[in-house]
Order: sequence, then C-alpha cells, then structure tokens
Amino acid sequence: MYVNIPFGKIVTCIATGALVVNSTAPVLAVPVVPNFTQGSMTSHTETTSKVTETINSMDYATGWVYSVSGTNVKHDGASMTPGVSEQSQTIDGVTSKWTGLNINNKPNWTQNNVGSAFQFTETYSGPGLQNQTIIQRVTEVTSVTDTTSIFQQ
Repeated sequence: MYVNIPFGKIVTCIATGALVVNSTAPVLAVPVVPNFTQGSMTSHTETTSKVTETINSMDYATGWVYSVSGTNVKHDGASMTPGVSEQSQTIDGVTSKWTGLNINNKPNWTQNNVGSAFQFTETYSGPGLQNQTIIQRVTEVTSVTDTTSIFQQ
C-alpha cells in the first residue's frame, strides 16, 4: 500500500487482519547544542608478571681415572691396574651406581733410593657426580601503557 505523507508529519500504520488505522501528528525538532568544545580521555594500565625459575645442572663422570707420577719412586711389583668394585651414591633421593677403583687394592709405592730427593703424585678421580650448579632467579617484568584520546567538535 502507498501512502502520501505530508512533510513534518509522522504517520503510524497498524495492520491487524483487515483493519488498518492511520494517524498523523506534528513533528517538532529541538536543536542539539553540545556543552563542550573539546576534551580528552586518559587510560593508564600496569601489568606485572613474576617468573621464578630454578636451573639445576649436574655433571657426572661415567668412568674413573687413576694416575701416578714421580721421580725416585717404585711400586711393590703388584699390578699397575688396581681392582675395581661397585659403588653407589645417593643425592637428593637419586641413587647412582657405578664401577670404580677399589682403593684397598691399589699398588703400594716406595722411595727407590732412600734418603735421596723424590717427587710423588697419586691422583684418583672416580665416577659419579663431579659438579652440581644450582641457579635460582626471579624475574619481574612491569609493563606500563598510557593512552590519551583527544577529541573536539
């Protein structure tokens, strides 16, 4: 259906079944005058995060080293290769087992010419934990964001 509407009038049409009702009322406009000419809005956001980390580094030797050096020394004629035995070590609830030097079965060393100068060094480095480094650090990062919006009419 086409309706001719005069300017400045509101037409309300309600259709129910076959009944159509038309009404007209005058339209009045009120001017809108803003009460500002310019403005701004500022937003401030801070975010802080804290990270705690522990680095646990363990260095293990998987074998053993036995060395002897010197001058004016001799061994008792026993084998230069000492016997081995099974050993174990428990650190922080972790048990490690390995085969290492049996220190009760190593050669005996004596001075070759008694009373003369001599030098003797015997070194044993067994398997197992050689070095443990624990690093604990806390990193705190703060992020600051300031936003300003400026508007005007």
